[in-house]
Amino acid sequence: MCGIEPGTVVNFYMKKIDRLRFGTAGIPVSSKGDTIQGIEDVRKLNLDSMELEFVHSINVKENKTGLVKEVAKKKDIILTAHGSYYINLNSDDKKKIEASKRRIIDAARILSLCNGHSICYHAGFYGNQHPEKVYLKIKEEIKNLVKHVREFDKDLWISPEVSGKVSQFGSVDELIKLSNDIEQVMPCIDFSHNFSRSIGKANKLEDFREILNKIKDNLGKEYLERMHIHVAGIEYGEKGEKNHLLLSESKFNYKDLMKALKEFKVKGVLICESPNIEGDALLMKDYYEKV
Repeated sequence: MCGIEPGTVVNFYMKKIDRLRFGTAGIPVSSKGDTIQGIEDVRKLNLDSMELEFVHSINVKENKTGLVKEVAKKKDIILTAHGSYYINLNSDDKKKIEASKRRIIDAARILSLCNGHSICYHAGFYGNQHPEKVYLKIKEEIKNLVKHVREFDKDLWISPEVSGKVSQFGSVDELIKLSNDIEQVMPCIDFSHNFSRSIGKANKLEDFREILNKIKDNLGKEYLERMHIHVAGIEYGEKGEKNHLLLSESKFNYKDLMKALKEFKVKGVLICESPNIEGDALLMKDYYEKV
């Protein structure tokens, strides 16, 4: 736990983002340093966002958050975070649900101190339950954790992510509905996960347009100006996602995605999760700028 007094609000400096910013899922592969060095290296690469990877642990200490915030602002880098892999808000074990929420809240607190934009995470699994029942349970748990986040930050987006496996909660429609039902919730749209979740079907320009239109029609055009996006090359099987690949080794149609994002004038943060995070981030950025 970090030492922010209850009721203290950390103001986020930019609710809407000026453009679509491309960045890396964590410190660039080519970087040899810590988070601070990673932010500086992202700027040297001519990228302009970076995701703090809190997937195994919160690896930014509270006493370093002020410096992270300062360097990110100086280098004009927007920060996001990926929460713990160990989340299941639909567990049968109440203790596991409470531990899951605590992991998200603790990560959100550190990201808030770093002046971040959005924290994403995978919300849970269906198990053998009906998706509508799972939705209602996860909705109540996210409502509760957002209540706690709002005690220290009313502007940080809590962003459940589109999941890549059919057994995982987190379709585009489910996350848009959550965002309608709960204040301060915004979907993290992982287009590659949606591709694998659909077993390779959602991969054309019209498929990407459909997702962006759903966001605009259900949440409002302003949500297209603050998006949290993930993209990677990806391999899938009959159950969905298997593993991440380089874009060049994957069937994922990133070029049509860039066309759709340009067409809809999307702004926000696009984080690359390919194995070569900066290489594929630059590949997408270069193609996007040429469209």
